[in-house]
Amino acid sequence: MAIFLAFIVIAVLGLILGIGLQFAEGKLKVEKDEKLEELEAAMPGANCGGCGFAGCSAYAEAVYKGEAEPGLCSPGGAALAKKMGEILGIEVEAKEREVAFVFCQGSKDVTSTEYDYKGMSDCNAAALLLGGPNGCKEGCLHLGSCMAVCPVGAISRNEKGNLVVDKEKCIGCKKCTKVCPNGVIKMVPYSAKYIVACNNHESGAKVRTYCQVGCIGCKMCELKVENSPFKVDNFLSCNDYSKDQSNARAAFEICPKKCIIER
Repeated sequence: MAIFLAFIVIAVLGLILGIGLQFAEGKLKVEKDEKLEELEAAMPGANCGGCGFAGCSAYAEAVYKGEAEPGLCSPGGAALAKKMGEILGIEVEAKEREVAFVFCQGSKDVTSTEYDYKGMSDCNAAALLLGGPNGCKEGCLHLGSCMAVCPVGAISRNEKGNLVVDKEKCIGCKKCTKVCPNGVIKMVPYSAKYIVACNNHESGAKVRTYCQVGCIGCKMCELKVENSPFKVDNFLSCNDYSKDQSNARAAFEICPKKCIIER
């Protein structure tokens, strides 16, 4: 009898607590604005952090509060930017999608090495040892730390052993740019066709001693091409994609080291 009464008491207490919790939930529930819910629903759900926020929901909330501008989501692209504008009732300028690119062609057959590295297969670990085994201390270390962090498998090795990014797969999360110790991986416009595939800022005389395809800062791409979008700064050429690209191919064709590549 005592056990039965105890059971009844516990059941009644449970019922009371359940009703109390349900009542509290109704009173304390924070109602979300319909626009915020629509923004959250429109997000791609990648939670890559490329927009600078912890995840898709955090970004949607920041946009809703006016703390961030719409259109920063690379995976969502122009379609998402347009959708966010429709939800907010504003005009959103769609920005071109950016993708990662490995600014180095320095495979083992065209670059020199200073020692045989036998440590962890990690670029940051190798960089701690005299800047890595490569003669070029600003180039790709080829150990694939970027491949390990890419959430969509957009980075692979080509037939020469160089790391390359598949721009169709890249979602622009920038995780690879953050893990690279030499800053070899940078973001470029999806439409970028001619790229200086080099990251070295040493003089041409030094570059020649350890790399056959490195930029030597000769300025031919800048000075020998009319209205060239290329400019050499600190011995390294760079394509300014905000400029007219109609003469970019001419620079590509006259580059003596073939460090300007066509994609």
